[in-house]
Amino acid sequence: MSEKPRLRPEWVAPRRTALLVIDLQVDFAAPEGVMAQSGADMKQVEAAQAKIAELVEAARTAAVPCVFTRAVTAPERQTPIEAEGRGRHGEPAPTICLAGSHGADFVEPRPREGELVITKQRYSIFPGTGLAETLKSRGVDTLIFCGLTTECCVQSSAWDAFERDFHVFIAADAVAAYEPALHQAALRSLELSGAILAPAAAFAVSWKH
Repeated sequence: MSEKPRLRPEWVAPRRTALLVIDLQVDFAAPEGVMAQSGADMKQVEAAQAKIAELVEAARTAAVPCVFTRAVTAPERQTPIEAEGRGRHGEPAPTICLAGSHGADFVEPRPREGELVITKQRYSIFPGTGLAETLKSRGVDTLIFCGLTTECCVQSSAWDAFERDFHVFIAADAVAAYEPALHQAALRSLELSGAILAPAAAFAVSWKH
């Protein structure tokens, strides 16, 4: 069995890299949000949020661009397939991160003026957002993922990034799910498919070099 690759500074050099902060929003991460109020275990989310804050600060210091993505839903934006699919699960209308609601707002660390913010309506950050084209026009070919949730929007976006010819890195302690088993399984499947996993601190150290 081959050894896991060690993170090399040139692989995540600021000139070629972007940090993607996925869906760090009230409904997913805050005590008053939908997930917490529905009884989800927030311990892993809280731990990841602290690591995300450290990673974002390190990226800003190293001039690595930070891209913040957010899910925003609205009943009128559903496609017929989405509406029918929700109905099959007993959810005729979206209830999380509703457009204009507090639940759709960012939590810390929030984007700063001038940083790219992507609003999405799918699990992946790429369809219909033009993000891949924007990043490549800036010379970015390497993406570091952090945020929520590991098995859903992080994993979906990472798979999509592979298909769009990006190098994929995951800050493994700066992503989280509400169920530890789902978190671990998602990370393992991504790693087996070519993603490189490293703790948030490792990226910060690499940027110092």
